[in-house]
Amino acid sequence: MADTIFGKIIRREIPADIVYEDDDVLAFRDLNPQAPVHVLFVPKRAIATLDEAGPGDAELLGKLLLATAAYAREQGLAKDGYRTVINCNEHGGQTVFHLHVHLLAGRRMHWPPG
Repeated sequence: MADTIFGKIIRREIPADIVYEDDDVLAFRDLNPQAPVHVLFVPKRAIATLDEAGPGDAELLGKLLLATAAYAREQGLAKDGYRTVINCNEHGGQTVFHLHVHLLAGRRMHWPPG
């Protein structure tokens, strides 16, 4: 897998507004927010896409989602609600090929998104 901007953020080679970190997950504010709150949660161990994840990644994927939900609760976002999005591959809207969860909140979400 090619190195990505997320790998460089994890290694602190480029700056980011980091809002959460544990042994397995790092989260930072999106530079092009699509909602008042837009935070990206990334596993520190790179997996290119959700489609490439396998049974051996189950624990890490669980930690990624649980970290996202815990952050949302801690920030007071859970009561009104929030959206989590995982884009997969080009047609799914993925632009950085390091699996990540978008946490979007702070306004009413619509479907289709927009």
